[in-house]
Amino acid sequence: MTTLTESSAAELFRQAPDRMLDVGIAEAAYRRVGTGPDVLFVHGWPVSGATWRRLLPLLADHVTCHIVDLPGAGDSRFSADAPLSVQSHIESVRAIVDLLELDDVALIGHDSGGMIARHAMAGDPRLRAMGLINTEMPSGLDWRFRSFLALRHVPGVAGILGWLVGQPTLRRNGFVLGDAFADKSLLDGEFDEFFLQPIHTDAHRRAAAIKVLKSFDENHVNDLAEVHARIDVPVQMVWGAEDPFFPIAKARDMVGTFADANLVELDGVGLFSHEEAPERVAAALLPTLTGG
Repeated sequence: MTTLTESSAAELFRQAPDRMLDVGIAEAAYRRVGTGPDVLFVHGWPVSGATWRRLLPLLADHVTCHIVDLPGAGDSRFSADAPLSVQSHIESVRAIVDLLELDDVALIGHDSGGMIARHAMAGDPRLRAMGLINTEMPSGLDWRFRSFLALRHVPGVAGILGWLVGQPTLRRNGFVLGDAFADKSLLDGEFDEFFLQPIHTDAHRRAAAIKVLKSFDENHVNDLAEVHARIDVPVQMVWGAEDPFFPIAKARDMVGTFADANLVELDGVGLFSHEEAPERVAAALLPTLTGG
């Protein structure tokens, strides 16, 4: 029987974190649940560790879940001048593995968190396995992702984004956030509470999100083929097939860039497949996470 319910998992992220991890440029918020082999969860942009709340109840009886809010996200603590970037997130993940003394760990990464996790742990002997969910691929960025990135150069983008995510109807537009889910109603409720409202109402966190967005360096994507060559552990890819940002056809091509990888395709869900179809995502990931 599951010991962690979906509601209690969500409640974890309404309470203070278990501890704060000093990663140098800031403090990452840290929570731990479950029992079994160690698994570190790396979220993407612009969310936080709370994005795993629907997946955790399905995994916590099988693995120890280490959940972090990277600097600038969630309950992390950071100053206005902290050098937040994709590169600093890569360095933070390495520091977190060190601080938690995880010497046999699997990583799960979603969206930019999947790219960050690969760069952070490729070739690291402590890495046991990886789970990748709808993330960047060495074939390069698709036009849909590029069109979203182009928004970072618009003058006043922070204010525009902060206003847009607070408008329930407008944010469902495909060129705002609507394409992130096959079921657009999931942009409301807890997704709104944990991720959109902080950007809408908190200028400090909104500025942090924009700083990370503006730091996105395409070289991190271009280097993925070389990074994959240094990952020799089992990799389970799980993909929402309706994701326009990271197309499923390119995900199929990415399987062969790893020494040992498999792909599970999930029909009817988009970029946030772990939020739309957590049962299917958990079923795909567990054998790799546990070595089964």
